[in-house]
Amino acid sequence: MDLRIFTEPQQGARYEDLRRVAVAAEQAGYSAFFRSDHYLTMGGSGLPGPTDAWTTLAALARDTTTIRLGTLVSSATFRHPGVLGIQVAQVDEMSGGRVEFGLGTGWYEEEHTAYGIPFPSLKERFDRFEEQLAIITGSWATPVGETFDFTGEHYRLEDSPALPKPVQSPVPVIVGGAGKKRGAEIAARYASEFNAAFASVEDTAGAFGRVREACAQAGRDAESMAYSAALIVCCGRDEAEVTRRAAAIGREPEELRRNGLAGTPAEVVDAIGRYADAGVERLYLQVMDLSDLGHLDLVAAEVAPQL
Repeated sequence: MDLRIFTEPQQGARYEDLRRVAVAAEQAGYSAFFRSDHYLTMGGSGLPGPTDAWTTLAALARDTTTIRLGTLVSSATFRHPGVLGIQVAQVDEMSGGRVEFGLGTGWYEEEHTAYGIPFPSLKERFDRFEEQLAIITGSWATPVGETFDFTGEHYRLEDSPALPKPVQSPVPVIVGGAGKKRGAEIAARYASEFNAAFASVEDTAGAFGRVREACAQAGRDAESMAYSAALIVCCGRDEAEVTRRAAAIGREPEELRRNGLAGTPAEVVDAIGRYADAGVERLYLQVMDLSDLGHLDLVAAEVAPQL
């Protein structure tokens, strides 16, 4: 089981907070540091305010050395695909080829309203999402010296130099969601990884099954796709430590046990095992208290070796 750290900086974090977590995660042996791509808090004041995902990852590309870096996931409503492709390629070069690119439709209407970002219908968001994946992956795959053209309903590129190129060829692309019909088809076409976020074991297995079926219909080997999940983690050496960590993020231990990976290391290992049985190969551990670096060390020392 590949364990990764996943943060939600829109809830309130400075770059230095994120740098400390990313460096600690690298030192503890996690394979990747990921962050959300949001501009508005989902509860609380959100102070000191949001940080931009790709600005953060560019800095982390220079402040870390081995850990992989990515978004879970960027919103297709936030950036033009030509610009986003340049940003991701540049951060990949800055990191020496450590970037993974998660992209989604966008869903949080309030943050669009708050920052003046258009929020079209769900169908249009899916249309733009699919066109963006076609443009970004198509541009990266265009040989140097050739140009890239694209004509879609929402975007048109003519004689694009399709530069710069990322270091990796290809950059891993992550698509997530419930894996319903269109999402599964898009994942089968473009993704190297499908992520089921904050879902039950049963719903995770169902989403994976639909993506596997979409791969078969597209003539793709379903085993060429990585299957992952994102879940909140709250681990303690004993019940008192679990309770303390849950209280620090405004949650209850039993609720976290029902909806995430919570409890003692043995309990967390058992919960991970149930997700592994559903097909999860990689876990993004959502850590909400960015000041608690000991939490990362505990999971690395007492959970990871048992997986």
